[in-house]
Amino acid sequence: MKQLLLVGCGGHARSLIELIESSAEWQIHGLVGLPDQVGNSILGYRVIGCDDDLPSLREECQAVVVAIGQLPDSAPRVSLVQQLEQLGFQFPVVISPHAVVSRYAQLGPGTTVGHGVIINAAAVVGNHCIINSRALIEHDVHIDDHCHVSTGVLVNGGVHIGSHSFIGSGAMIREGLTFPRFTTIGAGQRVMGWPLRNQ
Repeated sequence: MKQLLLVGCGGHARSLIELIESSAEWQIHGLVGLPDQVGNSILGYRVIGCDDDLPSLREECQAVVVAIGQLPDSAPRVSLVQQLEQLGFQFPVVISPHAVVSRYAQLGPGTTVGHGVIINAAAVVGNHCIINSRALIEHDVHIDDHCHVSTGVLVNGGVHIGSHSFIGSGAMIREGLTFPRFTTIGAGQRVMGWPLRNQ
Protein backbone atom coordinates (compact mmCIF):
# COMPACT_ATOMS: atom_id res chain seq x y z
CA MET A 1 0.00 0.00 0.00
CA LYS A 2 1.06 3.58 -0.61
CA GLN A 3 2.25 5.71 2.32
CA LEU A 4 0.23 8.75 3.42
CA LEU A 5 1.22 11.44 5.91
CA LEU A 6 -1.51 13.17 7.96
CA VAL A 7 -0.93 16.77 9.06
CA GLY A 8 -3.09 17.44 12.10
CA CYS A 9 -3.91 15.55 15.29
CA GLY A 10 -7.42 16.68 16.30
CA GLY A 11 -10.90 15.33 15.80
CA HIS A 12 -10.79 15.58 12.02
CA ALA A 13 -7.58 13.55 11.98
CA ARG A 14 -9.33 10.81 13.94
CA SER A 15 -12.12 10.69 11.36
CA LEU A 16 -9.59 10.50 8.53
CA ILE A 17 -7.65 7.70 10.24
CA GLU A 18 -10.79 5.56 10.33
CA LEU A 19 -11.59 6.44 6.72
CA ILE A 20 -8.08 5.59 5.52
CA GLU A 21 -8.00 2.33 7.47
CA SER A 22 -11.19 1.23 5.72
CA SER A 23 -9.51 1.58 2.34
CA ALA A 24 -7.01 -0.87 0.89
CA GLU A 25 -5.20 1.91 -0.98
CA TRP A 26 -3.27 3.81 1.70
CA GLN A 27 -1.16 3.11 4.77
CA ILE A 28 -0.67 5.86 7.35
CA HIS A 29 3.02 6.81 7.58
CA GLY A 30 2.48 8.94 10.69
CA LEU A 31 0.99 12.21 11.89
CA VAL A 32 2.35 15.73 12.11
CA GLY A 33 1.22 17.86 15.06
CA LEU A 34 2.29 20.62 17.41
CA PRO A 35 5.76 20.38 19.00
CA ASP A 36 4.34 19.24 22.33
CA GLN A 37 2.38 16.46 20.58
CA VAL A 38 5.44 14.79 19.02
CA GLY A 39 5.85 11.29 20.40
CA ASN A 40 2.18 10.93 21.28
CA SER A 41 -0.05 8.30 19.71
CA ILE A 42 -3.40 8.98 18.00
CA LEU A 43 -5.52 5.83 17.53
CA GLY A 44 -2.33 3.81 17.44
CA TYR A 45 -0.40 6.06 15.03
CA ARG A 46 2.58 8.07 16.24
CA VAL A 47 2.99 11.80 15.91
CA ILE A 48 6.36 11.75 14.17
CA GLY A 49 7.02 15.45 13.75
CA CYS A 50 5.84 19.05 13.72
CA ASP A 51 5.73 21.65 10.94
CA ASP A 52 9.49 22.23 11.22
CA ASP A 53 10.05 18.58 10.31
CA LEU A 54 8.01 18.66 7.10
CA PRO A 55 11.02 19.10 4.75
CA SER A 56 12.68 15.94 6.09
CA LEU A 57 9.38 14.05 6.22
CA ARG A 58 8.91 14.88 2.53
CA GLU A 59 11.97 12.69 1.86
CA GLU A 60 10.22 9.77 3.60
CA CYS A 61 6.68 10.18 2.24
CA GLN A 62 5.46 11.91 -0.90
CA ALA A 63 1.68 11.97 -0.29
CA VAL A 64 -0.07 14.05 2.36
CA VAL A 65 -3.58 14.86 3.51
CA VAL A 66 -4.48 17.95 5.53
CA ALA A 67 -6.10 16.57 8.66
CA ILE A 68 -7.23 19.78 10.37
CA GLY A 69 -10.83 20.98 10.20
CA GLN A 70 -12.16 24.25 8.86
CA LEU A 71 -13.64 25.93 11.95
CA PRO A 72 -13.68 28.81 12.64
CA ASP A 73 -12.45 29.56 9.08
CA SER A 74 -10.45 28.10 6.22
CA ALA A 75 -7.32 30.26 6.67
CA PRO A 76 -5.20 27.73 8.65
CA ARG A 77 -5.94 24.97 6.13
CA VAL A 78 -5.15 27.23 3.19
CA SER A 79 -1.85 28.34 4.74
CA LEU A 80 -0.89 24.74 5.44
CA VAL A 81 -1.73 23.65 1.90
CA GLN A 82 0.50 26.41 0.51
CA GLN A 83 3.37 25.29 2.73
CA LEU A 84 2.97 21.67 1.65
CA GLU A 85 2.76 22.66 -2.03
CA GLN A 86 6.06 24.53 -1.73
CA LEU A 87 7.66 21.38 -0.33
CA GLY A 88 6.43 19.34 -3.32
CA PHE A 89 3.99 17.04 -1.54
CA GLN A 90 1.32 15.22 -3.55
CA PHE A 91 -2.35 15.56 -2.56
CA PRO A 92 -4.39 12.45 -3.32
CA VAL A 93 -8.17 12.30 -3.28
CA VAL A 94 -9.18 10.05 -0.38
CA ILE A 95 -12.61 8.41 -0.77
CA SER A 96 -14.31 6.10 1.68
CA PRO A 97 -15.13 2.69 0.19
CA HIS A 98 -18.59 3.25 1.67
CA ALA A 99 -19.19 6.39 -0.44
CA VAL A 100 -20.90 6.45 -3.86
CA VAL A 101 -19.11 8.77 -6.29
CA SER A 102 -20.36 8.91 -9.86
CA ARG A 103 -17.79 8.19 -12.54
CA TYR A 104 -19.10 11.37 -14.16
CA ALA A 105 -18.18 13.51 -11.13
CA GLN A 106 -14.88 15.38 -10.74
CA LEU A 107 -12.94 15.71 -7.48
CA GLY A 108 -9.92 17.96 -7.02
CA PRO A 109 -6.65 16.99 -5.32
CA GLY A 110 -6.61 16.97 -1.54
CA THR A 111 -10.35 16.43 -1.22
CA THR A 112 -11.62 13.83 1.25
CA VAL A 113 -14.97 12.03 0.98
CA GLY A 114 -16.41 10.40 4.10
CA HIS A 115 -18.52 7.34 4.79
CA GLY A 116 -22.00 7.27 3.27
CA VAL A 117 -21.44 10.27 0.99
CA ILE A 118 -23.20 10.36 -2.39
CA ILE A 119 -21.74 12.54 -5.15
CA ASN A 120 -23.90 12.36 -8.24
CA ALA A 121 -23.30 12.74 -11.97
CA ALA A 122 -21.66 15.91 -13.34
CA ALA A 123 -20.91 17.25 -9.86
CA VAL A 124 -17.59 19.09 -9.55
CA VAL A 125 -15.82 19.35 -6.19
CA GLY A 126 -12.72 21.52 -6.06
CA ASN A 127 -9.35 21.17 -4.37
CA HIS A 128 -8.87 20.48 -0.65
CA CYS A 129 -12.55 20.16 0.21
CA ILE A 130 -14.00 18.15 3.08
CA ILE A 131 -17.16 16.23 2.20
CA ASN A 132 -18.22 14.72 5.51
CA SER A 133 -20.16 11.57 6.33
CA ARG A 134 -23.57 11.05 4.70
CA ALA A 135 -23.55 14.31 2.73
CA LEU A 136 -25.46 14.29 -0.56
CA ILE A 137 -24.02 16.29 -3.47
CA GLU A 138 -26.55 16.09 -6.28
CA HIS A 139 -26.10 16.30 -10.05
CA ASP A 140 -24.47 19.37 -11.60
CA VAL A 141 -23.44 20.85 -8.24
CA HIS A 142 -20.21 22.89 -8.31
CA ILE A 143 -18.27 23.27 -5.07
CA ASP A 144 -15.21 25.50 -5.30
CA ASP A 145 -11.86 25.01 -3.51
CA HIS A 146 -11.42 24.83 0.27
CA CYS A 147 -15.06 24.16 1.19
CA HIS A 148 -16.30 22.07 4.10
CA VAL A 149 -19.62 20.27 3.63
CA SER A 150 -20.56 18.81 7.00
CA THR A 151 -22.34 15.63 8.02
CA GLY A 152 -25.76 14.94 6.55
CA VAL A 153 -25.90 18.01 4.30
CA LEU A 154 -28.25 17.89 1.28
CA VAL A 155 -27.04 19.97 -1.68
CA ASN A 156 -29.60 19.74 -4.48
CA GLY A 157 -28.97 19.89 -8.22
CA GLY A 158 -27.26 22.80 -9.92
CA VAL A 159 -26.09 24.56 -6.74
CA HIS A 160 -22.82 26.52 -6.92
CA ILE A 161 -20.93 27.05 -3.66
CA GLY A 162 -18.08 29.57 -3.70
CA SER A 163 -14.64 28.81 -2.29
CA HIS A 164 -13.83 28.82 1.43
CA SER A 165 -17.46 28.15 2.39
CA PHE A 166 -18.74 26.12 5.34
CA ILE A 167 -22.05 24.23 5.28
CA GLY A 168 -23.16 23.03 8.73
CA SER A 169 -24.48 19.58 9.58
CA GLY A 170 -27.94 18.72 8.32
CA ALA A 171 -28.36 21.84 6.18
CA MET A 172 -30.57 21.54 3.09
CA ILE A 173 -29.93 23.74 0.04
CA ARG A 174 -32.58 24.17 -2.64
CA GLU A 175 -31.65 23.43 -6.23
CA GLY A 176 -30.12 26.04 -8.53
CA LEU A 177 -28.81 28.50 -5.92
CA THR A 178 -25.44 30.25 -6.13
CA PHE A 179 -23.44 31.26 -3.05
CA PRO A 180 -20.43 33.62 -2.94
CA ARG A 181 -17.04 32.84 -1.44
CA PHE A 182 -16.78 32.53 2.36
CA THR A 183 -20.45 31.65 2.79
CA THR A 184 -21.40 30.07 6.12
CA ILE A 185 -24.65 28.13 6.43
CA GLY A 186 -25.59 27.01 9.93
CA ALA A 187 -26.39 23.48 11.02
CA GLY A 188 -29.91 22.37 10.18
CA GLN A 189 -30.73 25.44 8.07
CA ARG A 190 -33.11 25.10 5.12
CA VAL A 191 -31.83 27.45 2.43
CA MET A 192 -34.47 28.34 -0.12
CA GLY A 193 -32.91 31.53 -1.50
CA TRP A 194 -30.01 33.96 -1.36
CA PRO A 195 -29.17 36.20 0.48
CA LEU A 196 -29.73 34.10 3.58
CA ARG A 197 -32.70 34.98 5.78
CA ASN A 198 -34.45 33.22 8.63
CA GLN A 199 -35.50 30.28 6.47
